[in-house]
This record gives sequence, C-alpha cells and structure tokens, in this order.
Amino acid sequence: MASNRHLGRIVALQTLYEFEFRTQAEDSNVSLDEILSRNLARYESAIDDIEFVKDLTQGVVAAVADLDSKIQPIAPEWPIEQIARIDRGILRLGLYELLHRSDKVPPKVVINEAVELAKAFGSDNSSKFVNGVLGTAYRTLVEEKSADAETKQTK
Repeated sequence: MASNRHLGRIVALQTLYEFEFRTQAEDSNVSLDEILSRNLARYESAIDDIEFVKDLTQGVVAAVADLDSKIQPIAPEWPIEQIARIDRGILRLGLYELLHRSDKVPPKVVINEAVELAKAFGSDNSSKFVNGVLGTAYRTLVEEKSADAETKQTK
C-alpha cells in the first residue's frame, strides 16, 4: 500500500493532469476544486492529510508560469509544451515541493517521490528525465539559494 503522502501526490498529479487537459481543451466548466474534491472522495478513507494534497494542487496551479520558467532552462532541448503532459505535471509538482515545501519535505524525498510517480505513470524514460531535471533544479535553484542566503548572513 502506498504511503499516505505518496497516495496524496498521486491524487494531486491526477488532479493536475485532468485540470491541464480540460483547460487546454477549453472546457468552460473546468474547476480545480471540483476535480480535486472528486479525486479525494475516492480515497477519503486512505488519505488523512487532505490539506497537503490541496496545498500541492492549488500551489502548483498558482505558480505554473513560474515553475515552467524555471524548468525550461534546465531542460533546454525540451520546450515545456513538448514535454509529455504527465512528465510536465510530475516536474511541476516536484519543483513546487522543492521550492516551496522544503521546510516540510526533505529534497531527497521530493525527488524520489517524483521519480516513483514517473515510473508508475510516465513512459520508459520518464523516471530518468524527471530525476535529471529535478536533481539539476535542486543543485541550481535550492542549494545555490541556500548558499547565497548563508553568505548574506555572514556578512
């Protein structure tokens, strides 16, 4: 059985996938809250931390442009719109956690969870791609930011 948070990430990914698909299909009835509520209802007895799932989905949707702008230079040979929708969702979810939830979830756990999602839902090469992009994102966006903050504190 998947851990509670792992299952929560699966539900968040499914929600983000459907939301993006329906938005791009110009579905005028698309509602993130409706999709999330429906998906959470399926697992209500298995997911204790519903706020975690809501925070992930709402946070990713709110920050999607910023997340995409950070992913693009890390994977320059893959324009963001050419990355498979499921891989794009996994990258956004993982990067959101790395940048905005590092106080709650260790970076290695975030990357490992994203790789596991890619293995379960992506293509044969998705897990390597996700691991490479998020590993680079961690080194360039998280570690460097932490090093810069420490340098400023010591001055």
